[in-house]
Order: sequence, then C-alpha cells, then structure tokens
Amino acid sequence: MPRTRASGRALRDTDHGHTTQRRHFKCMTSIFLACLVIFCALPCQSLAAMPVRAAILINMDTGAVLYSRNPDLAIPPASLTKVMTMYLAMDQIQAGKIKLGEKIRITPEVASVGGSSMHLRAGERVPLPQLLTGMAVVSGNDAATAVARRAGGNERQFVRAMNQKAKAVGMKQTTFKNPTGLPAAGQKTTARDMALMTRAYLRAHPSALRYHNVTLFTHRDRKTRNTNALLGQVPGVNGLKTGWTVASGYNLIVTAQRGKTRMLAVVMGGTSRVGRDNAARRLIEAGFRYPTSPKKIQQMFAGKRKR
Repeated sequence: MPRTRASGRALRDTDHGHTTQRRHFKCMTSIFLACLVIFCALPCQSLAAMPVRAAILINMDTGAVLYSRNPDLAIPPASLTKVMTMYLAMDQIQAGKIKLGEKIRITPEVASVGGSSMHLRAGERVPLPQLLTGMAVVSGNDAATAVARRAGGNERQFVRAMNQKAKAVGMKQTTFKNPTGLPAAGQKTTARDMALMTRAYLRAHPSALRYHNVTLFTHRDRKTRNTNALLGQVPGVNGLKTGWTVASGYNLIVTAQRGKTRMLAVVMGGTSRVGRDNAARRLIEAGFRYPTSPKKIQQMFAGKRKR
C-alpha cells in the first residue's frame, strides 16, 4: 500500500521519538555510571586528606588497632574529658558509694560554670541519672562539675582520681586538670589514650551506653539534641562523646555495633564539625567492612584498591 503524507509524517515523528528516547537513555546511563564511579571511589579517599590531626580505629572486641594516624599526638581532650568523669562516677555507683537514685543539690558555683551547659539552677535537686545524661548528651559542664563534687568530695580530689584511673588503664600521655575539659594549662591527651579509656569504660560499665545514645535530652522542658550527629545517621552507632575548644579543634569518640562486632573510632583536632564527623564515619564503615584486617583498611585510606 502506498504511504500517504500523513503516515510518512507519523513514521518520521515516531522515529524522532525513538531517537530522542535513545539519546535520553544514553544520557541517563552516563550520569548513573559517573555517579557510581564517584560513589565507589569515596571509601578509598585518603584519610590524610581529611581535616583531622589524629585518628585511631579499634576493634572493641579484640582491642586490635585497625588504623591509626598520629595516635600519640598530644591534643587537649576538650569535652572528651567527661567520659573519664562518667567512668569514675559509674565506678562509685557500682561500688555502692553513690546511689543511682539519689538527687544532687545544685550549688551557685555549679550553676555558674561556663561553656556548654544543661542550664542547671542553683538550689534545684537533680537526679543523678539526669546529670549523667546531661553530661553525655549536651556536654553539660555544670553537670560534670556537680557529679565530680559529689563523687570526689571536691574537684581537686576528683581530678587526682581521674589521673590515677588514667594510669591504671594504660593512658601514658594523658593529664587531666578538671572534670569538664574546659581549657586548662597542661591538660592533654592522645587519640590512643582516649581509645584505651573508652574501651576500659565500656568493658567495666556496658550499661553506661544508655546515657550516651539518647538523641533528644529534656531538662525543665528545654529540649536539646545530642551533640553526636552520627547517632541515628550511621547504622549501629550507639555513642559516645564530642568535644571542642579553640586549642583542641573538633574531637569525637564514636562507638558502634553491628551484629556481634563492635568498633571504636577516635578523631581529634578536626578543623570543622562536618570534617570530623565524616572522618569518623569512614573509619567506622571501614572497620565493619574489614574487622580483622588492618592492612586492607590501611590500603583503603591510602587510596589503594584491593585486587
């Protein structure tokens, strides 16, 4: 049958439509492949290119160091100090020297402590678990001071106990000067020491994680989100503590568990909160990918691929 003008136009229009669809498909395929290449390359980015001064990754079950970068570089701990404060408080609770159900009266001195705060008021009586949670979640310096005074009698005695505990768990390059992490001459630590402290703390008091994995903290109707942004964002992350001062930069201890495998990462001296969090995220993901292979993790962060 002879082809009419109308049918010819229809065929041409159909051919044009098919051509357009093919071009669109090729374009979308190219974009997808480009994104896939970029995504696959991300885990292999060198940690040396990330804005942190020191880092360490530990398999919490075995204690094996899976990755480290400047692990013994001295850096102020900032609010990572509060993990040791909580460690000693949990020790005293376990020993029966402090009752978990007791309420602590807040003095004017405690209420006036500067820096990050859970906004305690002089004269109020606050349950100890609330203070521990405020210390862990919103990094309350007032809460840390209140707990330290109750557990140690006074801050000086408590700080002495902090340094004794540090030596007992093998922290060879750490000196604490206060229970909060507020700037103080001579207060220093390392990523390795923070990892040793955290592992010992959670092995002694595994239930303490309940204070660290609260995503939203409420005190007197004031709601505050956990300073650890990886909670709820990275699968398995269940703690632990952030820290920052001008001298220290952005610090972070992260703990995570997937199945029966547990990981612990410490990053210190970050130049930004986002950079610090991304570095910790990469370490945790690498740890779960290769939980018993430091060499493969070193290759990942050196930008090398496994053949």
